[in-house]
Amino acid sequence: MQRRPIIIWLGLTLIVLVQTGFLTGCSSTPPRYPESHARFERIVTAVQTLQQAYVGHDPVATNDLLLPLDTLLIWEQGILNDFQTYPDIALDLLIDRITIDGDLISVQVSWQGEWKKNPEQQGIKARGQGTLFWSGTHVILLTGVEGDLPFGMADRQSMS
Repeated sequence: MQRRPIIIWLGLTLIVLVQTGFLTGCSSTPPRYPESHARFERIVTAVQTLQQAYVGHDPVATNDLLLPLDTLLIWEQGILNDFQTYPDIALDLLIDRITIDGDLISVQVSWQGEWKKNPEQQGIKARGQGTLFWSGTHVILLTGVEGDLPFGMADRQSMS
């Protein structure tokens, strides 16, 4: 008969601890450095926009992300060739690491994708890793690429 008060006391204590834990655990604290956090979010958004523009065959959106540099013209032409060659592109572009050094941003990515010339046929599957170089604080623009990136698959296939 004495067990019942102990069980009730333990149950009430557990309920209070759980509620207290949820109240403090669910409270949202603002970022410590709000400007850096906002810039980080803009970088992530730029990478996501690049992925969506590529999968959606949107050359205007892709071009809007690029600084007008001669080194990116060949890269952009590879993307346009992909759009013409593969009507169906599926791509998962995952951010592995972001490094910010002043105005220079490097984003290491891992990716996997499939490119199909015809939806009924099996496509080309590939995966790899590379680095996207961005610049900017409020407006994030692509300045360069390095490594094994998915863009330009049509050119790769024509070479092999």
